[in-house]
Amino acid sequence: MYHQDWIMRQITSFIDMIGKVLFKKDSFELNIHGESNSEKIHLLYERLINLINNLKVNEAEDLLFENIETNDLIYIKIAMDFYDKVNKLSDEELEEADFSREEIKLGLEDILRLYGIKFESLGISRKEY
Repeated sequence: MYHQDWIMRQITSFIDMIGKVLFKKDSFELNIHGESNSEKIHLLYERLINLINNLKVNEAEDLLFENIETNDLIYIKIAMDFYDKVNKLSDEELEEADFSREEIKLGLEDILRLYGIKFESLGISRKEY
């Protein structure tokens, strides 16, 4: 239990750090309607939220990666919001969804790699995270 809480806090801190470095915000919170006028992006976001709410997290993560366009930073914001919401699921919900906090960390790392962002450029060493 303690280990899972520690990982959960690490993930939250990591998401906040990305927000600070990339978007100059103290904490990360996505307002999709204020961020984009694209119907495609709104539909993607709504589908992701619906899948998370139905504990279909693996399906949602697949959908996220299938739709990311690395030439638009809105997708990294959507990804951060996605992993933040998944991280807030209880351990029981994650287990029911067949997803883990370790997969959240790996997903965030994969997103950063897609955008060509290295941990070191965020001022984070892999040991810290």
